[in-house]
Parts: sequence; structure tokens; C-alpha cells
Amino acid sequence: MLSTAATLRAARPDADLFLSMDPDHMPWGPRTPDEVIARALAGARAAREAAGTPGLDAVVVPCNTASVHVLAELRAEFEPRVPVIGTVPAIKPAAAAGGPIAVWSTVATTRSGYQRRLVETFARDVEVTPVACVGLAEAVESADPRLIDDAVAYAAGLTPADVRGVVLGCTHYDLVGERISAALGGRAALFTAADAVVAQTLRRTGEVPVGERPGRVRVLASGRPARLPAAALVYPAGRSLVDEARAAPA
Repeated sequence: MLSTAATLRAARPDADLFLSMDPDHMPWGPRTPDEVIARALAGARAAREAAGTPGLDAVVVPCNTASVHVLAELRAEFEPRVPVIGTVPAIKPAAAAGGPIAVWSTVATTRSGYQRRLVETFARDVEVTPVACVGLAEAVESADPRLIDDAVAYAAGLTPADVRGVVLGCTHYDLVGERISAALGGRAALFTAADAVVAQTLRRTGEVPVGERPGRVRVLASGRPARLPAAALVYPAGRSLVDEARAAPA
């Protein structure tokens, strides 16, 4: 969630953010839909409890795997009072820019009917290559440069040489965009979802003037108050949140 959280932080530095992570049950990619639904609901409920009164203004799901499976359940529980914003792979803008394109995503998302329908809807006239990035999300979680480079090289090897755009269909991949570009020889533009997710969040929560008070960033680890993991600080997006998140949560 770091890339989305950092983008939202930049747009609304006055907003209080609850980063509800789930380290006890990661990675979610190999889990069944029912397991993903249960974990996402648990994370949103933990944030709601931590927020107390007046409660949450929005629930943002900065994960493609979770968005594939759990948006209906989250919206049934939280909306209409609290809007729920999901993450959609940036297939539409990538296709609009011209093909051929590749869609890098987890094994589960690559196999999903959800991604297939997005391709059929928004990239019908463009050649699309789905690339299942085995181990890349886990490598990014570890922040191990060797594991990241190996996983990126594997996915790059499955990507046709003539692609003009690569959709990063997992928010983990945003954090290693420079490595991905380098592995592709700089020949393809990268398309991510963070900006679109944040724009939709701001639309759904209303045009409220930015306040003068800086917001707090609080971290929940599988429901427990925590600190931002050390691995997150390897990435610029994580470091942009660190000053607030290092403070012990209330």
C-alpha cells in the first residue's frame, strides 16, 4: 500500500492515515477468495476501531488482489456512510496510449476473470500479454535486492520485446518501477493505479480545503498498533511516511 499511501499523503497532508497491514497472513496472492475477503474485512474493521469517533472518511483498498475479491463485501458493510475505493489495474490508459501492452500481476490476479474482463472491456483492439510475476510481490516485501532483480528478470523474460506499455497490476510493483524499466531496456512506459485511486478517493470524500494541521500516520499490523516495517524504509514511498509513522501509535 506504500505507493498509494504516499500519493494520498502528498495530495492531502492534513489527512490522518491508518495503514492497516496484514503481515501475519501475507502474501495474499496464493490465498483463496474467501481467505482474502476475511483478511480484508478484518483490516478495515481494525482501522475503523482504531479511528474511533468520528470514524473513517473512506476505506481505500490499495491492492489489486483484494479489490478483485472483496469490494462487494466491504461496500455492503461500510457504504453508503463510508465510501470504499478499490484499485483497478491501469489497463484502460495503457490501451489508450497504444499497444501492444503487457499486464504484470500476481498469479492469482492474472488468472482472475476480473482482469480478463478489464482487458475485454478496455483493450479489445490492443494486443495484450498477461505476465504472471511469480515471486515479485514477495521479493518487494522482503526488500532483498537480489530477490527483486531475479523476479523482475523472470517477468521481463516473459514480456514481448515489442510492447509499448506495461501495466503494473500489483501495487507492490510500483515500488520497483525503476528496476522494471531497466530490465525492459527502457522501451515501455509503465502504467500504475496510485494516482487514479487517490483522485477517486478525493472525489468520493468531497472537495474539502486542505487543513493547516499535518495529519498523523498510524500503522496497524494484523490489527495491532505497530510501526512501519523496516523493509518499507528501503523505498522512497515508505520513507515519505516515516516521520509520522515512526511515532508510537496512540
